[in-house]
Amino acid sequence: MELQQLRYAVAIAEEQSFTRAAERCFVVQSALSRQIKSLESELGVRLFARTSRKVEATPAGEAFVEQARLCLRAAERAKVAAAAAHGDIRGALTIGVIPTVTAVDVAAVLGAFRRGYPEVGVHVRTGGSDEFLRRIAAGELDVGFLGLAEGVTPQGVQTRELSRERLVAVLAEGHRLAGRRRLRLEDLAGETFVDFPEGSSGREQSDLAFDRARLRREVSFEVNTADLLTGLVRQGLGAALVAPSVAREAPGCVCIPVCDGPVRVEYLAWDSFNPSPVAQVFVDSILMPQPKSPSPNAATA
Repeated sequence: MELQQLRYAVAIAEEQSFTRAAERCFVVQSALSRQIKSLESELGVRLFARTSRKVEATPAGEAFVEQARLCLRAAERAKVAAAAAHGDIRGALTIGVIPTVTAVDVAAVLGAFRRGYPEVGVHVRTGGSDEFLRRIAAGELDVGFLGLAEGVTPQGVQTRELSRERLVAVLAEGHRLAGRRRLRLEDLAGETFVDFPEGSSGREQSDLAFDRARLRREVSFEVNTADLLTGLVRQGLGAALVAPSVAREAPGCVCIPVCDGPVRVEYLAWDSFNPSPVAQVFVDSILMPQPKSPSPNAATA
């Protein structure tokens, strides 16, 4: 059994097509088919059910592909670790970023990291904190920037708290409460809300706050991005609770502190068991940034 055969099997399972898998692996389809046939013969099981229109992994194929992914990741880590032992940081780094990160300038961080380690292939995925936690624990994601409700502890990963902040109310400029200097949750209980999807960590912060205050609220608009959320607020379609930095960047809206509003905690999360050398270097660059060089005009002692 060879690593190339494992790559072919994973590609077929994900593409559900021998043709697309061959294109993805930069090999002619006949060669890929021969390798899979040889692999099936060696294993004594059929990995894929084939018709002229569709390819699906058999139960044995699904079990094999799951372990093949782990083997391929282990092989990649071995290669990266060997290079890192000689001070050569290279390989792939996949980072999950929620759309409302405020604790760090993600673009600046990634730019500095790429300039410092040009041999590392950096990949960014957007999504929700819950998804990132699952993918880090499963070895599918190296690092994630998370936003969770206060009191919710991430499980199965290693984390470092980056910041915590109380969410503020965002209202259209013409809203009846727009002139208030401060609000309470009960002032907003009768409002229509714009928020992230139900069950997401971004939504959980506000849901928990209203539940603890024993207040009901109506969420009529569920969105996945901060820009669309504030855009709907600007149109007068609802109110929202967001991080202060997000609220300040929303044109046509006002942001008002909510004294008993939800608190959001941002974390950096990574594999608690066996982070790759590349992931560890990236985490260290966030948690232990290098001190700035003194200005050439600075006074000397």
